[in-house]
Amino acid sequence: MDTKEEILSELARLYPNAKPALHFNSPYELLVAVVLSAQCTDERVNKVTEVLFKEHNTPEKMLALSQEALEKYIFSCGFYHNKAKHILTASKDILERFGGEVPKTREELETLAGVGRKTANVVYAVAFGGNAIAVDTHVFRVANRLGLAIGKTPFEVEKGLMAAIPEEQWGTAHHWLIWHGRRVCHSQRPDCPACTLQTVCPHYQRTKGEHSPERSQDA
Repeated sequence: MDTKEEILSELARLYPNAKPALHFNSPYELLVAVVLSAQCTDERVNKVTEVLFKEHNTPEKMLALSQEALEKYIFSCGFYHNKAKHILTASKDILERFGGEVPKTREELETLAGVGRKTANVVYAVAFGGNAIAVDTHVFRVANRLGLAIGKTPFEVEKGLMAAIPEEQWGTAHHWLIWHGRRVCHSQRPDCPACTLQTVCPHYQRTKGEHSPERSQDA
């Protein structure tokens, strides 16, 4: 077993039930939730969509709202003006161009307002079971630190992960990396002393003196 296989095997052991943190009941709800999640926590998005989706959980029902009314629902998610505009425009396109159904290919998803490569990959993988790796801040950080994929841009990391991970595991591995980033490999203070990937982690090997228990207590 090579190093990358060892890392993936351990991540699979650590997070056997890893799944999206966003709450949704349809591809459309997932699409809206992912758009709202930009620069916002999943916890906050879930609180907003719990209220929003009670009355506005389809493209038709969403378009019953004015942009101003939608902005009031999603204000706490940040960037509410652009997000509301994108959600309403995408909803209109879903109705007019895709017969009211969220498109099932990444290429078509990326034609919707507010949907970039990451969002398209999430919806494609999670809602439709496609093989894709969405690179958010957690995936980007953890992949670089573990040496699974080295890159300066999300696309570079995505391509590296696609080469390092068997295609049938792309969607699942995406969630493993996210959960490891949330629970252990934090942005500012990674919990390296508690990480079971120490021996195969290039980042830890370079910085292990910085993560001793004594330093952690003094920080």
